Formats: sequence, C-alpha cells, structure tokens
Amino acid sequence: MSSEPQSTPPDAGEQIHVPTPSLYPLLLAVGLTLSLVGITTTLVLTGVGLLITVPTLVRWIRSARADYADLPPGH
Repeated sequence: MSSEPQSTPPDAGEQIHVPTPSLYPLLLAVGLTLSLVGITTTLVLTGVGLLITVPTLVRWIRSARADYADLPPGH
C-alpha cells in the first residue's frame, strides 16, 4: 500500500443545519399526556392539557418556520 499523504484536506461540504434547542417537544408531550389522561378521568385535566398543547404547538411551528427561513436559498 503505497498511498501518498494528501497535502491539503478535502473541502468540507455544506454545513449541517441543526435546529435550535427548545422545550417545545417536552411541553407538547406533557400537554398531550394530560389531555389523554383527562379523557379517561376528568374533563378539567383535558382542558388543562389542551391549554398547554395548542399554544405550544403553534409556537413550535412558528419557531421551526423561522429556522427554515434562515437557511440559504436552495438548501
């Protein structure tokens, strides 16, 4: 095996897009869990779960759309 070492490293490809960290997935899971448990136990718990779920889902979607808008064109 006589391979010559490369003098320069190969060019890096595009940067990998990683979404910003957030608590939205956790809050959504808590809200959905409360809603589903509330269906079988009491409607108050369902209401609390929905009050957590709906705004969290809306904010998470807005946050994701803002992240995607920051990407370069054609990405």
